[in-house]
Amino acid sequence: MSIQGKNYIGYSLSAEGEKTFQSYIPAQDQYLPEKFYSATIAETDRALLLADEAFDKYSKIPSQQRADFLIAITEEIMALGDELINRANLETGLPLARLQTERARTITQLTQFAELIREGSWVDATIDTAISDRSPAPKPDLRKMHIPIGPVIVFGSSNFPFAYSVAGVDTGPALAAGNPVIVKAHAAHPGVSDLTAQAIVKAAQRTGMPEGVFSMLYDNGFEVGTQLVKHPASKAVGFTGSLKGGMALYRLAQEREEPIPVYAEMGSINPIVVLPEYLKEHAEKLAKTLASSVTLGAGQFCTNPGIVFVTDSEGFTEFKTKYAEEIAVTAPTTMLTAGICKAFYKLKNEAKEEDQVSILAQSDQTSNLHNQSQATVLQVSGEAFIKNPKLQEEVFGPFSLLVVCRDAKEVFGAISKLKGQLTASLMTTEDEASNYPDIIMQLSKISGRFVMNGVPTGVEVCPSMHHGGPFPAASISQFTSVGRHSILRFVRPQSFQDWPETLLPQELKRANPLDIYRLVNNTLTKDPA
Repeated sequence: MSIQGKNYIGYSLSAEGEKTFQSYIPAQDQYLPEKFYSATIAETDRALLLADEAFDKYSKIPSQQRADFLIAITEEIMALGDELINRANLETGLPLARLQTERARTITQLTQFAELIREGSWVDATIDTAISDRSPAPKPDLRKMHIPIGPVIVFGSSNFPFAYSVAGVDTGPALAAGNPVIVKAHAAHPGVSDLTAQAIVKAAQRTGMPEGVFSMLYDNGFEVGTQLVKHPASKAVGFTGSLKGGMALYRLAQEREEPIPVYAEMGSINPIVVLPEYLKEHAEKLAKTLASSVTLGAGQFCTNPGIVFVTDSEGFTEFKTKYAEEIAVTAPTTMLTAGICKAFYKLKNEAKEEDQVSILAQSDQTSNLHNQSQATVLQVSGEAFIKNPKLQEEVFGPFSLLVVCRDAKEVFGAISKLKGQLTASLMTTEDEASNYPDIIMQLSKISGRFVMNGVPTGVEVCPSMHHGGPFPAASISQFTSVGRHSILRFVRPQSFQDWPETLLPQELKRANPLDIYRLVNNTLTKDPA
């Protein structure tokens, strides 16, 4: 399948503008030949109006047909075969095995949403039947369910070209819920985005979806994204990226005449606290585990363990020595873009120059490739960390800060300085944990996912996963971007009072024709109501 380089507006290709950019190969410091046309104001407006028109039709399409659409997307993505994987390898520098795993995750995500809407109970249908003879006033018949909200704007992320991009964690649930989607393709992997967009368009046509259910626009600047968020047809935004980028979109959305939600995941340093008993018993194992997690994928994960708190107690010297050894032998890895690589070294070097910060270990950077990372672990005392908020900032890449505290009291003081995080991890024995309720409570307060005796890298796609967290890890902490509950970002509740049976949505009809679970007069049941 050839890459088009044009904007996908419904079922049409469009390249009306003069502004173009090319796809960059980070490992070779070269550009690929295809040109990608940034969308014009007129093209962006056309995509939004088409999505707005499509919403009236798509939102009424039965969930079984929407599920068929999602499954068709998975089939079309798989039909791209190695072409998609190889292009992603060129544009991101990520290894083939990692990309194959990520593609499988993307397929799983879409499949799970298809299964979710086929079963149907996700709409949270709630029914309170009428009591006509209630005194002093009759009780009306009330029926409530989730309904779609309208066109959703999705911003692809740089570090996951499949799972958090064109057909990823925002697009899947938005489409499943009954909303058209407009994707602003990430300029770091435009070829991958192009191929994926073609797969979605083919799936939409194959399953008879209305034109405008999906569009994708290019831009290597901010103009298109700004217009998408500010347009009155847009009803929600999904974003994964930096705090600066997420907050810029959030402010744009709040300045509209009709403010809309921005579901932004904006990074995290994912603290790990190691309690003394665990450190004494597992020093060497802990060192290997942490080194592997810090350097995984060149540290380009939002769940990278960017900070580790330990006490200067028994086992610390053994742990520190082994940790330094493991980091030092880490092979250099290509980073996603030249900009990300440059920012990594800048922020790492700035942290290194802070007062009382020293280098624990760095990898030996020897490679003929470009944009190579140098895994780095810095060390600082708990006292110095508490005094320096600069050390709490995320360094995106294979980097971690080891904070060495005198005792558990200083650990508590240090973690009390942290802001909201996607994850927090506690390394401890079960008996030991009961002695530190204040540390457990503090880590719980700042985290979306609380990990026991494990590292945060690796996000399982399942209903119990919460991938989000208190601000600034996410703009809205109540919602997850992973798992079935992520669909709740793109719906709203609506009550129907005293509606006749013939006009009620299928999910709320008295006979329960979809055979879904409903809360009827405070009882969960599939019975008629």
